[in-house]
Amino acid sequence: MSSSSLIHGISISVSDDDEASGKVRVRVRRKRHRHPASARRRLLRRAVRLGGPLLLATLAVSLLFYESYRLSPPSHPPPPASNLSRVEHTARAADGTRKSCLKILGPEKLQNLELPEVSEQNLPVKKVVYRSRLLHLDDDDSTGSNISRFNSFTGYQTLNEREESFKMKDITTVHCGFYNEDGGFKVSAVDKDYMASCRVLVATCAFGGGDDLHQPIGMTEVSIKKVCYVAFWDEVTRAAQQEEGNKIGEDLMIGLWRIILVRDLPFSDQRLNGKIPKLISHRLFPMARYSIWVDSKSQFRRDPLGVFEALLWRSNSSLALSEHGARSSLYDEGKAIVKKHKATPEEVKVQLDQYQQDGIPDEKRFNGKKALAEASVIVRDHTPPTNLFMCLWFNEVVRFTSRDQLSFPYVLRRLRLPGVHLFPVCARKDLVNSMGHRRKVKPLAREER
Repeated sequence: MSSSSLIHGISISVSDDDEASGKVRVRVRRKRHRHPASARRRLLRRAVRLGGPLLLATLAVSLLFYESYRLSPPSHPPPPASNLSRVEHTARAADGTRKSCLKILGPEKLQNLELPEVSEQNLPVKKVVYRSRLLHLDDDDSTGSNISRFNSFTGYQTLNEREESFKMKDITTVHCGFYNEDGGFKVSAVDKDYMASCRVLVATCAFGGGDDLHQPIGMTEVSIKKVCYVAFWDEVTRAAQQEEGNKIGEDLMIGLWRIILVRDLPFSDQRLNGKIPKLISHRLFPMARYSIWVDSKSQFRRDPLGVFEALLWRSNSSLALSEHGARSSLYDEGKAIVKKHKATPEEVKVQLDQYQQDGIPDEKRFNGKKALAEASVIVRDHTPPTNLFMCLWFNEVVRFTSRDQLSFPYVLRRLRLPGVHLFPVCARKDLVNSMGHRRKVKPLAREER
């Protein structure tokens, strides 16, 4: 048995045997002196062991922020409303580079912009004669058509008359609404005089208490003086807007819009009533040379004269619409219309079967462009060929479904009107702000006559 003690760094071990013999063994244990260099190395290894993962995490987060900043598009403050006519939307090309969608002349050039003269000598159609009960008494017979939506406003177009109307001649006779003076869509004498004074116009409509009236923005003072801004309402819309505080003034204006109240609408389907100012505005504005149609869900945000120059005059076009954003084929559009319950499967089938019978192919391109258009904005001249195109388009909408984008490619292929410009979707977004539909329209309770 032994015991030990430490005194001033000296270890003394004593065993029982030693005590018995009187001997004590003394063993000296020296203190270890650590070298400063080795301590630093140990400290460094510990720092590396603990700080390495933290450093890697910091580098990873920094790299993530850098890539996010590099790939995100540059942000720009939104332009003021007074300067919207000088702003250009851009789109990305296939290679990722940016390209301009719509180039509008600056305010200085717009100040001196004049309406170009159109030479009728080079037009494929010199004159369009509109069928009416007064001129064509033998046509006043509803037995010639089995389409229930034809009425005294449209006349009763037969399939033979439909086929004949697609043949462009110097003088072409077609149905184009307003067939009977008692057919409906009545306006006051004061409104007729105003519409006859318009040579350039922007038009919209809201029937059945539908959408709100959105004031146009982005135009120059010259355009405000030269351009008529016309909104067609019925009494239901007038009452709904008055409840919202939008009361028609004594000058028949609300802001920049001149309100035209329409009585005796010819269709119970309000969508069809809306096609009258949308597609055959040349029947309402006999002296107009150019017009822009804007759906009621949109706010027009460009200078009208600049739009005509950019989309018509610069490219020598007569009619300009946007390409469809989602589809290219009218047959694909028919399926989408049925899926979204925009029309019944039966009426869409009747229309597409007729188009197939007439030889319209299921092709997604026409003259290098999409074969399908989106018609919320229509920019056009009012020359005889364009007026004929719009009449035929209106007749197709009455004969078949009210979805005008389904019948546009048919008329485009059949008539082959020169000067039709289908501009990209980004240009349409540059022309209008989409505000959306606010309320559901109220259908008319009576039947068509």
